[in-house]
Amino acid sequence: MRNNIPNIPYPVNEDVKNYEPNSSDKELVLQAYKEFYNDNIDIPMWINGQDVYTDNKKDITPPHDHKHIVGSFSLAEKSHVDLAIESALKAREKWAAMPWQSRVAIFLKAADLIATRYRYKINAATMVGQSKNIYQAEIDAACEFIDFLRFNAYYVQEIYSQQPDSSDGVWNQINYRPLEGFVYAISPFNFTAIAGNLPASAAIMGNVVVWKPSDYQIYSTKIIIDIFKEAGLPDGVINAVYGDPEMITSTVLDHPSFAGLHFTGSTFVFKDLWKKIGTQIDKYKTYPKIVGETGGKDFIIAHPTANPEEVATGIIRAGFEYQGQKCSAASRIYLPESIANVVLDKVAKEVKEMKMGSPENFENFITAVIHRNAFDRLKNVIEEAKKSDEVEILVGGTYDDSKGYFVSPTVLVTSNPKYTTMETELFGPIVTVYVYKDNEWENTLKLVDSTSIYALTGAVFSGCRYAAIEATNALENAAGNFYINDKPTGAVVGQQPFGGARASGTNDKAGSIQNLMRWISPRLIKETFTPPKDYKYPFLG
Repeated sequence: MRNNIPNIPYPVNEDVKNYEPNSSDKELVLQAYKEFYNDNIDIPMWINGQDVYTDNKKDITPPHDHKHIVGSFSLAEKSHVDLAIESALKAREKWAAMPWQSRVAIFLKAADLIATRYRYKINAATMVGQSKNIYQAEIDAACEFIDFLRFNAYYVQEIYSQQPDSSDGVWNQINYRPLEGFVYAISPFNFTAIAGNLPASAAIMGNVVVWKPSDYQIYSTKIIIDIFKEAGLPDGVINAVYGDPEMITSTVLDHPSFAGLHFTGSTFVFKDLWKKIGTQIDKYKTYPKIVGETGGKDFIIAHPTANPEEVATGIIRAGFEYQGQKCSAASRIYLPESIANVVLDKVAKEVKEMKMGSPENFENFITAVIHRNAFDRLKNVIEEAKKSDEVEILVGGTYDDSKGYFVSPTVLVTSNPKYTTMETELFGPIVTVYVYKDNEWENTLKLVDSTSIYALTGAVFSGCRYAAIEATNALENAAGNFYINDKPTGAVVGQQPFGGARASGTNDKAGSIQNLMRWISPRLIKETFTPPKDYKYPFLG
């Protein structure tokens, strides 16, 4: 029996390695990359702590070399999803009853494993399977995942420490229970850290999880599972199943013990899931918790007093890092006429200098988009822009799928602020610029707020504090994460809790205490030390 109240180590954000030329870090991650690239691995599902293989498999090919097979993964049948649910519910009693310190210790150990022996493996797997350059892999797969785990552990203690006041003769306590049932986690391709955090953040609060990763992130999923295994996660707490999303989701949502959805992905899919849950609400034991972070049509607006070099750098980094495949990526830009040419000249010059190719070559800033469908969608957008008399292609506008799914960083300049690429989420390396007259600043703020259904991230660049305040107020509901004189990407766990509203999700702020609060069901316990022995109150005389 533990008669102590431990203090979780205060979390500090993981230092980002730079992978300079001739460094041991570069050598080690390239060694892991080459091993993975030259291997052909058979990746199983993970159910009840066991590796589960099926005869029905799907090949894994790097997006930057789509004819090269690096492995395959097993696809689930309905019986596997049923087994995953059964295993989770079987594990729930012991896991929920485990002392919270012991649950937390597992994920703290996982963080240490990532920071040490698994760092180069998880980064290399992300480079191979998701075509991230080394820096994007480092800040995602290693640093952000480590931060999620360490900060979540600290938040658990903070949550459990929040207790109500008590009056004379009464002791009030809140017992933070996990949800009654299991959580369904659906994770996207673009962030390894999100893939690990969606099931882990629910599990650290005592929940059990059925996890459906994206088919295009399975290579690094295997590393996540290896880490959880070595950290000592008990069998059945997290169960990973792969394959047909419709079948898996229908099986999960048909179960009476479905208790929560933790989702990151497209707005369309999230809305469809919400509808299905709503139409089946009578079958569930409890009202399911629904947490989702979805799409974005993220913006940068520059005031006439903004520094042109800073604006240009913000556009390039926010628009083109990881090929624009971030829900926070800037894709609509509003520039004042007085500085637009200077900004665009710098953007065009630097984009032309960018190198594109395999992430194995550290000189490449741009690599491939994730798959054929993404490539075709972006190709069509570029071709439509070429036909339009409302758009000029400032730079880019080329593509090549002969070896990998490569789309060059593309900047469109439009005369129509409602042109389709100003409104539609593209999820690729295409940004669209609208140039406004300097005296139209206030109206342009209204335009920014009203143009998109999304409200995830946005940024204002301004050398005038009054203008920055004006933009902050006018765009209050246009972004859940708003940046002043910085790009609207790169949120850091513990510093900029991430999430948006409107069609961008439920704004439950991943990497924060608010998110963890969604995975508990508080119970109030009132203990009276000297209970009354007479029903009569004094007013009765």
